[in-house]
Amino acid sequence: MASILAQWSERLGRVAEKRLPALTRHRQPETLPIRLHGRRIYILPTRFGLVFAAVALAMLVGALNFNNNPAMLLSFLVSGIAILSLHHTVGQLRDVALVAVQSDRAHAGGPAVVHLCLRDLAGRPRPALLLQQGTQEIAFALEPDQTRVVAVEMAAPRRGWQQVGRWRLWSEFPFGIVWAWSFLHPQDPVLIYPRPESDAPPLPSDAHDRPGARHRPPGDDWVGLRDHRAGDPPRRVAWRASARSDRLLVKEFVDPVAEATVLDFSRLGALPHEQRISRLTAWVLQAERQQLSFRLRLPGRELGPGAGSDFVMSCLRELALLP
Repeated sequence: MASILAQWSERLGRVAEKRLPALTRHRQPETLPIRLHGRRIYILPTRFGLVFAAVALAMLVGALNFNNNPAMLLSFLVSGIAILSLHHTVGQLRDVALVAVQSDRAHAGGPAVVHLCLRDLAGRPRPALLLQQGTQEIAFALEPDQTRVVAVEMAAPRRGWQQVGRWRLWSEFPFGIVWAWSFLHPQDPVLIYPRPESDAPPLPSDAHDRPGARHRPPGDDWVGLRDHRAGDPPRRVAWRASARSDRLLVKEFVDPVAEATVLDFSRLGALPHEQRISRLTAWVLQAERQQLSFRLRLPGRELGPGAGSDFVMSCLRELALLP
């Protein structure tokens, strides 16, 4: 029975989207920020709300039948409180804005963690908000004038740009008599990196082109400053630079031990196109773990030599966007 109702609901939704586009305009992706206002918030009674309405109506009919003034007063009081709660329920969603969409590093084939940045624009507390997509449901609270980052998961079946999809933001606060909802469908996609080859061979040892460096303290060559980490000796702290930046910075040194490894797309000609990308992704991650300097050669583009997380992210981005 539930499956039949779901099919009919989906069919009616498609017909409404085709015949009445003004009613379903919020199904389409929207540019950020997305602000919820009264005309895009929908409200319906819950099951408890329907039972509550039936009981309140029965109380009112009984009070009128027996001409019982205290009972009528109680019926009107309960009904008035219920009507006021409708405004509070809608107010939980009004003036909430989705201001940004961010994502952690995610590879194809696994779940991607996406961060939805929601902000209160009206200066009112919102203690009971829920974000839902499919079977995933996340409850959170939003303080006045606060930006809350809600981490959600989405499937990442393939590499490249991927839409976040449509999320339902809803609430039944304060009494659960009605539930109000609206949709958030951001247009900004997130980038999914290629799936690394699970049994990739070691980095090629016969492809070097210029000296590189492996970060292995203590070293002799100074390369820059980084944030202080637990265990760093005090003699490596850059006191003057730390005073200027209001952060505790440490001098970073490298010990040159190897040449820059070349990861060449064209040298993997025996492999299919996607498998080449998977192997190069695995090699880039290996080089990051070993803190090696490397060069990435792709069709029509060459990156490096370089090392570090920023360079690795640039390489993964280019691999993800290959045709």
